[in-house]
Amino acid sequence: MVPAPLVVRNLLSDLLGREVAVTPAVPVVTADLPTTVVAVYVDESLKLTGVIGLDLPLAAFAGAALGLLPAGGAEDCIVEKSLSPLLAENVKELCNVLSGLLSRAGHTRHKLHRVYVPGEDLPADAAAQLLAFGQRLDLTVGIARYGDGRFSLSLAA
Repeated sequence: MVPAPLVVRNLLSDLLGREVAVTPAVPVVTADLPTTVVAVYVDESLKLTGVIGLDLPLAAFAGAALGLLPAGGAEDCIVEKSLSPLLAENVKELCNVLSGLLSRAGHTRHKLHRVYVPGEDLPADAAAQLLAFGQRLDLTVGIARYGDGRFSLSLAA
């Protein structure tokens, strides 16, 4: 079951230690994939169960906020269309915590399998799942004193 936007907002706000706002957004399209951080989640048998996509602005701002780094470094990464190693590591940690959005008590446990950052080859099944219609949530996420970006979550059937 896809989480409510309020659940996403509360988790990010608690994790980042600052105010976070969420509003509905348009879904990811193929042209967005080269600049999207994609977290792939699997079940115990390594079957793809869902993906979360963070566009480059959200990944950079969230990574900076998590590491208590200035927004300027995140803005530089957005201009350069790539994450610094430090921000990439912070985003991977964030994606691990976000696995809680996919899991519910008594249901399939989703665990983080891998995070693909811009510049890495995204597997076709992960890309297809991120683009798929169905059980999904697309939000614009605004992080206080940093900036806005897009969050997408898509669950496999």
